[in-house]
Amino acid sequence: NLKVLLGMLNLKPLEGCHDISDLRLTAKKNLPRFVFDFMEGAAEDEVSMKANNKNFGRYTLLPQVLTDVSRVDMETTVMGQKIPIPLILSPTGLSRLFHHQGEKAVAKAAAEAGLIYSLSSGSSVSIEEIGALTNSPKWFQIYVWKDRSLVREFIARARGAGYQALCLTVDVQVYGNRQRDLYNGMTTPIRPTPKLAFDLISHPLWWMHLMTKGQPQLANVKDKMGAYRDDLNSQAAYIDRQFDQSVTWDDAAWMIQEWGGQFAIKGILTPADALRAIEIGATGIIVSNHGGRQLDHAATPIDVLPSIVDAVSGRADVILDGGIRRGTDILKALALGAKACMAGRPYLYGLAAGGEAGVLRALEIFTSEIQRDMSLLGVAQISEIGAQHIQHCDDSFNYPSNF
Repeated sequence: NLKVLLGMLNLKPLEGCHDISDLRLTAKKNLPRFVFDFMEGAAEDEVSMKANNKNFGRYTLLPQVLTDVSRVDMETTVMGQKIPIPLILSPTGLSRLFHHQGEKAVAKAAAEAGLIYSLSSGSSVSIEEIGALTNSPKWFQIYVWKDRSLVREFIARARGAGYQALCLTVDVQVYGNRQRDLYNGMTTPIRPTPKLAFDLISHPLWWMHLMTKGQPQLANVKDKMGAYRDDLNSQAAYIDRQFDQSVTWDDAAWMIQEWGGQFAIKGILTPADALRAIEIGATGIIVSNHGGRQLDHAATPIDVLPSIVDAVSGRADVILDGGIRRGTDILKALALGAKACMAGRPYLYGLAAGGEAGVLRALEIFTSEIQRDMSLLGVAQISEIGAQHIQHCDDSFNYPSNF
């Protein structure tokens, strides 16, 4: 009996996961500690990562009563694409580390929910495989590589595979100092060192899948490795060498022109940078500090969102990325002017908890919370949510969080 087995392992079945923190706890039990820390960890003291969610507590919601909420419409349009709830699945790399189905499970769950999935350049399933897997809306996340021919190739591949938009990440000039990985001895490919032995033995199902399905590969670059195509270390070193610290706005403008379609820039934290992005033709501004995984003590998206929305003034869709754990978080972002939100760790918790079904459970949780919270806020349509529904409160407000 599956439920008996799950009980013996102290794991909840997916239907017993009623919020994202439940999925997180199940994911934590399913994964070796060093893999979970690779997913959840952030840079240095992890100040920005913790604040990303906590700082939603600086705002409270102001419900309007005696409004007709017999029919709640959660649909919105982001960068020309209609989606049933204002949520986009953020790009996350090497998802097969967290479950053997990896990005395929995420793409299929997103398709079933009708949501946009943004595939990472560092994915463990290729651009083409994900493109052919579903007809659902997809974005491709990209960097400005030193080798501009590689950039052109990635753009052409994304176009050929039917992706609707590009998402340029601009906050990874170098990798952030992610100390959990250093302390844990986390490497890719994973090597069963004496330090990791007990952790691996304690998670036999995860280890079995890794051994039988193979170590995750950087699927989009492995064919460039020649004799080293199956060596993830060589693939990672290749990617690391391609990060270009000399990138400027001119390079981003060139990419926008090369793509010729919907284009979001991810990693914006100031109004000035948001305005520069619009000037070069970006149609989406993703307010993000990379989940706290790059520059620690970087401003949190929710805190800088109002000033960026004011500066953009409707000339591009503003999307908040970082700290989303509840439907109320999303409503707060919308009330402050965001068009939608992006989330990465929440669906990865679902992936690690139960593969495709776990990702779908995470999306179901967000959907039910948004619908319920809109009803209680007194709004029947996403477009009705605005400044009248939110107020800034004292910084000492205690925002409860299980994360």
